[in-house]
Amino acid sequence: MRIAGIDIIVDWSLLIIFALIVTGLGLQLFPHWHPQWSAATAWLTAIAAALLFFSSVLAHELSHALVGRVNGVEIKRITLFVFGGMAQVEHEPGRWPAELWMAIVGPLTSLVIGILCLLTAKSGLPAFEMRDVASVQRLLAQLDPARTLLLWLGQVNIILAVFNLVPAFPLDGGRVLRAILWGATHDLRRATRWASALGQGFAWLLIGSGIAMVLGASVPFLGAGIVNGMWLAFIGWFLNNAALMSYRQLLTRELLQDVPVSRLMLTRFEVVPPQLPLETLVDGYLQRSDQRAFPVVDGDQAVVGLVCQRDIERISPQERERLTVRDVMRPAAGMAVAHPADDALDVLNLLAERDINQVPVLDNGRAIGLVRRADILKWLALHGSPRPHPG
Repeated sequence: MRIAGIDIIVDWSLLIIFALIVTGLGLQLFPHWHPQWSAATAWLTAIAAALLFFSSVLAHELSHALVGRVNGVEIKRITLFVFGGMAQVEHEPGRWPAELWMAIVGPLTSLVIGILCLLTAKSGLPAFEMRDVASVQRLLAQLDPARTLLLWLGQVNIILAVFNLVPAFPLDGGRVLRAILWGATHDLRRATRWASALGQGFAWLLIGSGIAMVLGASVPFLGAGIVNGMWLAFIGWFLNNAALMSYRQLLTRELLQDVPVSRLMLTRFEVVPPQLPLETLVDGYLQRSDQRAFPVVDGDQAVVGLVCQRDIERISPQERERLTVRDVMRPAAGMAVAHPADDALDVLNLLAERDINQVPVLDNGRAIGLVRRADILKWLALHGSPRPHPG
């Protein structure tokens, strides 16, 4: 699915949170609010609530993407998964105000959705004072399925907005904090390091609280219980990894941006002709070197394809005896390639997108090198921050 030119990816893990929401609402919350409802009404309202919740999460992420586009930051993909949504940014904003507006618009969108849902649910109802549990029950009894759904959706979106505003990177509030620190220090790396450290601290607070809940403690505002505690600790673990990864991604971008592929590509490599038997390729090339992909060239040295070890592993030894490289190679027309002046960062992103380990480097249709994931990692190791030596 595409919206405004942005790919919307639904990860399988979304089914987990979908099942939890529907089960929790259909079996517990809605029957508690409306004991007079039939089971079918409770379940159908729960399913509608889950679908609308994911729609509001998508609206949250789309707001990031659209504001980013206005500020020159391209977001090509939004992934909905077990923890909500994630807009995958092609590169960091060039200025701190762009980062600030990109970050804050998501929680503001959720807050607006939440307030509109609550106001719509309340419209037409008599004035209400929350004096005791009985008065709340009387109010809930007046709500039809649509108003009940809006009441729940409004509360959840406001909670989502507040949670995302926690100043812990990479939550939206952490990105707001990073933008402010960036504006104050004029140093994106330092601002990211500080915001990431705070994000890790918040993550470990969640992990510790979750473990305490599992062990039977009651945590203020969070309650108690083994399941809730395990879920909280899992969220903390995820946020801790996300904070670390976000900082490392920034360092990777800084180290690889404007580094041409020609500086780190492998220049000593072998090519093969399309008529070469597969058995010869296996015994004479793959077995005798660490090269895993071979450009296929014709008589005038133009590249016509690429043959990889991964392709050959799918073919039984018996079939290889009657096949040639031409039979299994990837044609040049659909082949991922790089050029000598390409940024190494762009090539790293290409390798990740295609889930491949190397691409040939072409110049006027001829292979002049190979750039492998291992070569890029070696560059990062040699040109990154020095590692402390023991002793």
